[in-house]
Amino acid sequence: MLGLPLSFAAPLALGALLALPALWYLLRVTPPRPRRIDFPPLRILADLLPERETPARTPPWLLILRLLAAACLILAVAGPVWNPAAPALGDGRTPLLLILDNGATAAQDWRDRVRIATDEIEAAARAGRPVALLPTATAPAGLDATGPGPALERLRAVRPQPHLAEREAHLPAIAAFLERAPGSAVVWISDGVGGAEAGRFPAGLAEAAAKGAAALTVLKGDRAAALALAGPEGSGGRIGVRVVRAEANGREAGAVRAVDAKGLALAEGPFAFTGGATEAEVGFDLPVEIRNAIARFEIVGERSAAAVTLADERGRRRRVGLVFGGTADQAQPLLSPTYYLSRALSPFADVQEPRGGKGVAESVGQMLDAQVSVLVLADVGALDPATLERVGRFVEKGGLLLRFAGPRLAAGSDDLVPVRLRRGGRVLGGALSWDSPKTLAPFAPESPFSGLKPPADIGVRRQILAEPDGDLARKTWAALEDGTPIVTAAKRGEGLLVLVHVTADTTWSNLPLSGLFLDMLRRTVALAGTNPPLEGGPQAGPPPVLAPRLVLDGFGAFVAPPATARAVPATYTERATAEHPPGFYGPPDGGLAVNALRPDDRLRPLDYAPLVSARFGGLEQARMRDLRGPLFLLALGLLALDTLATLWLGGFLGLMAARWRRPATAALLLPLVLPMVLAGAPDPVRAAEAVANRPNGIESALVTRMAYVITGDAAVDETSRAGLAGLTQMLSSRTALEPGDPAGVDPAKDELAFYPLIYWPIVPGRPQPGEAAIRRIDAFMKNGGTVVFDTRDAMTARSGGPPTPEGLYLQRMLATLEVPELEPVPRDHVLTKAFYLVDSFPGRYANGQTWVEALPPAGDGAERRPARAGDGVSPIVITGNDLASAWAVGRRGEALYPVVGGDPRQREMAFRGGVNLVMYALTGNYKADQVHVPALLERLGQ
Repeated sequence: MLGLPLSFAAPLALGALLALPALWYLLRVTPPRPRRIDFPPLRILADLLPERETPARTPPWLLILRLLAAACLILAVAGPVWNPAAPALGDGRTPLLLILDNGATAAQDWRDRVRIATDEIEAAARAGRPVALLPTATAPAGLDATGPGPALERLRAVRPQPHLAEREAHLPAIAAFLERAPGSAVVWISDGVGGAEAGRFPAGLAEAAAKGAAALTVLKGDRAAALALAGPEGSGGRIGVRVVRAEANGREAGAVRAVDAKGLALAEGPFAFTGGATEAEVGFDLPVEIRNAIARFEIVGERSAAAVTLADERGRRRRVGLVFGGTADQAQPLLSPTYYLSRALSPFADVQEPRGGKGVAESVGQMLDAQVSVLVLADVGALDPATLERVGRFVEKGGLLLRFAGPRLAAGSDDLVPVRLRRGGRVLGGALSWDSPKTLAPFAPESPFSGLKPPADIGVRRQILAEPDGDLARKTWAALEDGTPIVTAAKRGEGLLVLVHVTADTTWSNLPLSGLFLDMLRRTVALAGTNPPLEGGPQAGPPPVLAPRLVLDGFGAFVAPPATARAVPATYTERATAEHPPGFYGPPDGGLAVNALRPDDRLRPLDYAPLVSARFGGLEQARMRDLRGPLFLLALGLLALDTLATLWLGGFLGLMAARWRRPATAALLLPLVLPMVLAGAPDPVRAAEAVANRPNGIESALVTRMAYVITGDAAVDETSRAGLAGLTQMLSSRTALEPGDPAGVDPAKDELAFYPLIYWPIVPGRPQPGEAAIRRIDAFMKNGGTVVFDTRDAMTARSGGPPTPEGLYLQRMLATLEVPELEPVPRDHVLTKAFYLVDSFPGRYANGQTWVEALPPAGDGAERRPARAGDGVSPIVITGNDLASAWAVGRRGEALYPVVGGDPRQREMAFRGGVNLVMYALTGNYKADQVHVPALLERLGQ
């Protein structure tokens, strides 16, 4: 309109502007109400000729004011829109098909995409055309056009999905829709990423649009802005991930963070794309213990599931111990079995070998003392009874024993083998043998080596044969062409026995010289500690499935698995899909991680070349604004001014002012105004008491209530009050206790004996409490009270590092108190079973330690008893998990602060720990005595 980015939803309403001249005439000839003049008898002559006359016509400025108000109302009814979306071409009555990319690569600028989609739907509403919305990351389904209102409601429910969009699957539905509604307009809001594989969606869309669409519009950014992670990949002692992008997009540098299962950052590494590259590697050189604790890698500042890579047991670097049965003078360094094994295992395992020329028994003991997770015995024959028993316990507790054949194992074996072996061996291709060397047969689908292809040039000249029995086929992982086993395995206890029926060097086979040997070792070592199905075979059936435990949403945050998530096979190695979202599957120990991208995936840009007839636009359009609300508000303000002007012209404002000045009126209004004035005036004493909520006196003695220490920090004090209020509600709903509202106390002034539990948040910026407060707290703890000191520093405290400011503040405060010896809450402490059975006490954070009074050490076979002879309650509890923030609730019962951690039930466990704290403080050693009830009853029965 007039060259401005302005349009109207109901332009016919603008015809009412033609009535403004008639309105001008009517208002002009209508005079305002005559001014009222009092008639005082003593001034009758002076008032015969008033100094001010009432106008006979409406003043021009009042006319303009009223006409502006009318114009604003007319414009508002017309539905003006500033910066309207460009109208889709085609017949205005045909539907609008809106295609919205909502895969994992679209989360980075999701707000812009939703804003553009909203503008397009509202433009369709103004044009009176129906809308069909198609999110490309959802499951394919039929397309139906609905009204713009339902389309907007559905758009509000659309969220980025944690997997790549499968656009090609929607092409049949798009073609069928355009065939039913020819002449429709198609708008595609694209993220510019073609996924990990080159797709044909642009070509298919162009073909479908050419047959049934009147116009095709593609809205996209100048460059695909998404960054993603592929990995992790291990090489030597280094673990790395790859940062990938579809094309150069101006985002040339950043950082990748490694995080453990509790959300604690372990390491951070920078990355940079050089020369317009589309991938950059980030490596981490970490100790084995820290590396194995990594649960996820994430791009700092990138909120998308594609920017997160989860690590499971397959990515853990195992500690492998190598023991060779031969003597040092017989083994040639470059031809010994340990040389081949160490070179093959080093890229993905921490290889250790015995130091010094020790015997087999001493070497095995040295490796077990080093706490290896995989023990490799190369050509080791029968072991002595003590070593055999120790290795057996290692396997039964979850270790993996990998044995390679050789002359010594063929001469005499023990029971640490998965199958019964024949004495001697089988020689293939010898001077007295009719058989030629055999190669490996293809691996069965149930084998851990499934998917690997044996090279044709692998030859086996000698092997150890297994005695045939009914379980041999189920225990066979790999076999020769004639069906004789070459790799067998069996589960024992929680561990695994694996036997390779050839040597680890080239004496019996050239298998150690092939790349297949490295892949077989990688998959075998990865099974250490995972408890997978280990007895596969043709008769074993399909591998078991793992149910989803924690999955990622489209923005890369952990959430509970949705109802559409399905379990995956234990051998699943593909990228995430709609049915298998990225996340952790199976139990916490030995589970499986599914990621949005595989380690070898790379992103590719979309090829828009087939869309020859499409109209392209950007996502940086000016924001569309509906002007109806501001115009209605402006009209309302103008009408209010018109009312005041009418009162002024009629003389009513002067009469009202005079009446307000009368003493009687002021006296009547004083009781109404005075409380408001007093309420607005700051009263430090009353305000402090109102905020602190300190009912000290008879009301605290009549009802059980918890207390918190007033620190002087308003935000911290409000969090403490809301936290204890939330815990009070939980106690009232789940237990027989009905406590009163929490009270804020000043230890230096208030009586503390009324409260069984006092919560004290540590604020390092506040002054230290005075000597009077310290002495009152000391007396309170000695008389049976419990104080919970919360440093709230679990996210910043580091084990073995310098103390945090909160920790230093607490140390100085407790320096003059008689604090008993403390210890982390033991598993058998009554605090863990006072009401709920818990093993930790999380708050807003879950990685902090909770300390209580140490119990004296128990004798042999005796249970530890409380240190004090009183009620058995620890007078002091120290934590850093910020308990009050996890308990804090608002007026409607909503949580006020988010929890930091990977457990979705962390807030529930925080409430359970709080209930246990209160029950522990109230019941004392009563709960501890209940543990001995069975023994007491048994003694009474005797």
